[in-house]
Amino acid sequence: MDRASWIRLWNADIPPKLKVFVWQIFNRALPTSEALIAKKVPVHPRCPVCWESAETMEHLFLDCPVARALWGFSGMEHLGEGLPRQTFPLFLKRLLGLIQSPGLFMAIVCLLWRIWRSRNWVVFEGKQFGFPALMRQFHQQYEEWVSLSPAVGARQARSPRVSVGGDSRVVCMWDGATKLGSHSAGGMVLMTPARGIMLVKGYQLQGIDDPMVVELLVLREAIVWCLELGVVDVRLEGDAKVLIDKINRADARSNRVGAVLEEIMYYVNAHPGLDIRFVGRRNNRVAHLVARKALSLYPAMSRYFDFRAWLSSRM
Repeated sequence: MDRASWIRLWNADIPPKLKVFVWQIFNRALPTSEALIAKKVPVHPRCPVCWESAETMEHLFLDCPVARALWGFSGMEHLGEGLPRQTFPLFLKRLLGLIQSPGLFMAIVCLLWRIWRSRNWVVFEGKQFGFPALMRQFHQQYEEWVSLSPAVGARQARSPRVSVGGDSRVVCMWDGATKLGSHSAGGMVLMTPARGIMLVKGYQLQGIDDPMVVELLVLREAIVWCLELGVVDVRLEGDAKVLIDKINRADARSNRVGAVLEEIMYYVNAHPGLDIRFVGRRNNRVAHLVARKALSLYPAMSRYFDFRAWLSSRM
């Protein structure tokens, strides 16, 4: 671990045990199965959480289904796009080096800590866990750490927010794409009020081919993505008129998507700056392009693809 990375870690507004935890990652000192086997400790080589692969740090924090789900649902998976993923310590070092927000720095470390804790529950206590509970624990722990860190809380309070109302609001375009009987994908584009591209995200949904469900899941993902980025005043534009009308009428009566509709309505009520609007397909073209591109990448993992560079080349 180089001196600059160590100084940045030591000065970070995170609990001391988290600093030790990140130091262990940087120095490959976590007792994963791979590390224990290298020290001649007789342990099973498979990941104890998913049993899909050998338990390396790269698998545990990036490729394990639990890790992928946490990165995705936290809205932070886009942060590592384009970074080398061959070794997780190098990936994390470069990722944290790009982060300027103390709150986002803490959120990334908190997410990694949740992954490690869930792994230890299985190994040492034989506990099984549900993913919704894991997400709740991640958010609760992050809020607790922020409350104990006045520096992070103060900086978050002073962080710039987009002004509410009119054309001065940031725009997030979203759209879904479906290959019936197979799989689906979503595309989201965060744009300045002048329609300049800021961030682009494409992702895949496996085992879902109902167009209505796909559109709603993409909208939920877009909302979570914006909130995690700190963009709380945003106009979310999509071309799913039926669903948008249901949301604006607060109508969650649907056997297929009622629960997701209620979750989106909760976000809208909790964050008055969220404005969900219908636009025609022609005006939602950029999000549609990203969704179709993510769909075409199946079965490759779309998170490795630079959607922003690709979209910029098409504009």
